[in-house]
Amino acid sequence: MRFHDLHQNAPGWQTLEDTEAFANPYAAVHLVKVKTPMRPEGARWTVIHRKAACVIAPITPEGNLLLIRQERIPVRAALWELPAGQIDDGGAPGDAEIRAAALREMREEAGCLLAPEGQLTPLGFFFSSPGILDEQTFLFAASPVVPCPDGPAHEESEAIAECRAFTPAELRERIASGEIRDANTLAVFARMTALGML
Repeated sequence: MRFHDLHQNAPGWQTLEDTEAFANPYAAVHLVKVKTPMRPEGARWTVIHRKAACVIAPITPEGNLLLIRQERIPVRAALWELPAGQIDDGGAPGDAEIRAAALREMREEAGCLLAPEGQLTPLGFFFSSPGILDEQTFLFAASPVVPCPDGPAHEESEAIAECRAFTPAELRERIASGEIRDANTLAVFARMTALGML
């Protein structure tokens, strides 16, 4: 099972073997042998395929960022995070699908919408764990945002305890202290800081 076609063999790379060991609707584990520029005989690897994802920084008219506190079963903790989720369309998602997914996740998880005069700003993408995972995560900032009249629309699988606004200074302090440790949130904070947005 393949979840997207974002990553193709670059010159000097060739998939020699590919066996699916496990798959469900969220991930597929493949045992592969891949020829690389530095390993022409091929290297054996375990690769987890996942759909592309998006993460969005909702920014209030006051310049604060909305984060959610969500239970995460793999790490047995509730983490402060920016809204994020997978992009449902298969293949290589286009710009419209990526933007729609980001706005959907912001509405569902944080209960807010882009204001009529607001802007959705793409901030590039990153690889969340390229040593084992092919997931590509697209980053956005949405400003300003307004509350959704109906509030959030959490999915049944989600356990979101709360949503609250953090000033950029509060966010910086909580990242520095290690309280905020979600990779998506750290990536958006780093990108926005590098771009002079925070």
